[in-house]
Amino acid sequence: MPLLHAAFEHTDAAAEVTAWDDPDVDWAGFDLAVIRSPWDYSWRSTEFLTWVDRCSKMTQLANPPEIVQWNSRKQYLLEMSERNVPVVPTRYISPGDPIDLPTEHEFVVKPAVGAGARFAARYQPAEREQAVAHAERIGADGVTVMVQPYLTRIDVTGERALVFVRNRFLHAIRKRAVLPPGLRYDAPRDAHPGTEPWQPTSAELALAERALAAVPEADRLLYARVDMADDEAGEPVMTELELVEPGLYLRFHQESIPTFVEAIVEAAERSRSSRDSRSTV
Repeated sequence: MPLLHAAFEHTDAAAEVTAWDDPDVDWAGFDLAVIRSPWDYSWRSTEFLTWVDRCSKMTQLANPPEIVQWNSRKQYLLEMSERNVPVVPTRYISPGDPIDLPTEHEFVVKPAVGAGARFAARYQPAEREQAVAHAERIGADGVTVMVQPYLTRIDVTGERALVFVRNRFLHAIRKRAVLPPGLRYDAPRDAHPGTEPWQPTSAELALAERALAAVPEADRLLYARVDMADDEAGEPVMTELELVEPGLYLRFHQESIPTFVEAIVEAAERSRSSRDSRSTV
């Protein structure tokens, strides 16, 4: 955020960093509000999504509220799969439902609303008791549980994240696996271990573009991040589609900051022109 904010000094636009839950902020006074780092939203999702709707009625919000609402719960993976986007296989367990877990392979349990691998952990089939307790803890908060096979190749080839601005590829990073064996779901973890710049393969780019094409009203996106890892056959599959508040890894790609700033300024100018046109009708 400091790097991004400082870059506006070289533009004709004024940028202000504010907290989404600050009651003193007059959102109507901005031409554009850009969601960047509300890292607490995953455990305040109802409150945050209420703010998204309220803010979007006072000014232009990026990304748009409909997309934020859709992407905020990871059931979107089902829709991506139905639209023939290769995704990590995912089973959802609603609060109070029987907890059915894999018995033949390592798996991951995590909440359907989350960020930064919060409350996520990997288990062997023999660790069923611990995994059930984990799932019950998530369900106790009224949150749906996600169960996914652990993609073992991630321990070798890592996870890749491809960043897009206005649906154009900007840059990519690769990081090591986030979930070591035996890490408790409530234990501290590094969400970005070994992060490094990455040049995506043609298969990775094709997967990311395919995923974005499947997003409802994708032409309205300001920013996007597509996360992926290799399946057992060595082919990339999407693990996350981040459209709410993705970290864009700008500190690893500072050369990309002017492009993102330009996109923000242009979106703000369009919003101002639209508001001025309505006020003169």
